[in-house]
Formats: sequence, structure tokens, C-alpha cells
Amino acid sequence: MTVRPLPMTFPTPGLPARVRIHEVGARDGLQNEQATVPTEVKAEFVRRLAAAGLTTIEATSFVHPKWVPQLADAERLYPMVAGLDGVRLPVLVPNERGLDRALALGARRVAIFASATESFARANLNRTVDEALAMFEPVVARAKAADGHVRGYLSMCFGDPWEGAVPVHQVVRVCRTLVDMGCDELSLGDTIGVATPGHVTALLGALGAVGIAPEVLGVHFHDTYGQALANTFAALQCGVTTVDASAGGLGGCPYARSATGNLATEDLVWMLQGLGIDTGIDLARLVATSAWMAEQLGRPSPSRTVRALFPAASDADSHKEQ
Repeated sequence: MTVRPLPMTFPTPGLPARVRIHEVGARDGLQNEQATVPTEVKAEFVRRLAAAGLTTIEATSFVHPKWVPQLADAERLYPMVAGLDGVRLPVLVPNERGLDRALALGARRVAIFASATESFARANLNRTVDEALAMFEPVVARAKAADGHVRGYLSMCFGDPWEGAVPVHQVVRVCRTLVDMGCDELSLGDTIGVATPGHVTALLGALGAVGIAPEVLGVHFHDTYGQALANTFAALQCGVTTVDASAGGLGGCPYARSATGNLATEDLVWMLQGLGIDTGIDLARLVATSAWMAEQLGRPSPSRTVRALFPAASDADSHKEQ
């Protein structure tokens, strides 16, 4: 008897034919780890993700080691993976000094990290929202002058742990400023995972009303309340074709304690495959990669799909014994 592969495919009208997954596991996923992950392990993680078909993999961050010790090896790591054929390797740069470090290594795809709320801007950047935007202006200008591509992350788009609800018009204002500054792409962050599908639709509609099309937008959902896939589906219905995800569901946010793990790349790919949406990703190889990383970290994988397809990944102790 031939066993048919799962998930079964049922295309849904109105959704994009292809989605680009912006993989953040190697940067956003690992930055919260307390124990130092060896540079060689990080590089192998990136290589395995690329072998699984991911074409955009955020490699590291050129932030000061004092603030994110886990990523203090950026200068060593980036050259180890920079030669991957056909793979975009964006890096996070917090300021002009970070940009200098990235450009010196040949990185031309960079990301800046802004906030939609004053409280998080203070906690994360020790600046007001407008002061942070002013700091990023020369970073974006210099990156573009070097023929670079700039992604603008915007955190707290749907809720803030200190301020609560975040007005849609407040998010739109910062997005418009980032686009006018020269950002090629924006990533809308649900940093503490409180978004719901209707909220996603409302924000994307408001952005469209000021001329920010879904083609320049990505969405970055955390799964705190189990809404990440539902929110992603809503974004797809609005025309978004770039979705951030983290292999194995790794990650959170070091400056917002209520921010739990990112949307797991495997869970996203499972849903997209079922919808008949092409990602170019080999799910089996991706699951094996996340199971391998769970073994390196010595704990179970948070991804439901990884646990279902690779049961040993749900038991870190069993990994250690293998």
C-alpha cells in the first residue's frame, strides 16, 4: 500500500502562490540562550538551514557584545557562512558602528531595529522613538550608498508590556518614517504575541492607505497566545508574501520578558504546504536540522511539527543519549 504524503494540499483562492520565509533562528532564535553556543555550531546551523532550502537566513547581529553576549562572535561567524551560494545573509546593525563592522566583512543586507512605542524604545535603545529614528537615518543612508538592502524591524506593533494597546495610527507613523528614510522592507513585529487576525488585517489596511504596499512588508509573529499561524493566514489574505520564522521555534526578546518563542518555521511550512503555497523548503531536512539544534542546546524543540515528525526532539535527554 502506498502511503500518501501529508499534509494533503488544498489551495485556497486569494492567497499568494509563493511565500519567502525570512529565517531568524540563527540570530533572533539564539540571542536569548544563556549558555554560549559555539561559533562552529552556529555556522553549521546556518549551513543546514540553507541545505533545507531557506534562501534568507539572518546570520547574526553586530550589536555591542555587552548587550547580547551570545552574538559577540559576529566577526568570526559571518565569514564562515558568507560564501553560501544563493543565500541572503542579512545581519542586524544597531547603529553606525555596527554598520561599519558589517560593511568591513562584506555584508550588504542589513537590518535596523526600531520600536512603535516609547517604553520599548527606552528599554531596548535607551532613546525615544524619534531619537532612535534619527539615529537610524545615517545608518540607512550609508547602507544604501554602499548598494545595500535595508530591512526595518518594528517591534511592539500590536501591544506593549508596559503601555498595553498600541494605536494603529502610531504604528503607521513609524512605518511611514522608515519607508521614507529608505528602508527597502519592513517587518511588523508582534513582539509579545498579542495580535489577533482582525488586528493584523486592520493594521495592513491602514498601511496600505498611506501607500505602504504588502510587497514591502514582512510579518513577525510570536506564539504567546497560540495565534501566530492564524495571524500569518490573515496577513497572507492581505497580500503579504514574506513571513519571519525561527527554526524549531527558538527565540524571544531579551528586553520584553513576556515575549515567548517565535513562530516555528516547520509549523509555518506545514501550513503553507497544506495550502499549496510554494516555499522551496524541504520540510524533512528542516525538521532534522531543528532536531539537531535541539540536541546541541540540550532541550526539547518547541516546534509542534518537529515533535510530531521527529519524536526524539521532544525529549532532550534522549538526544543526549544518542
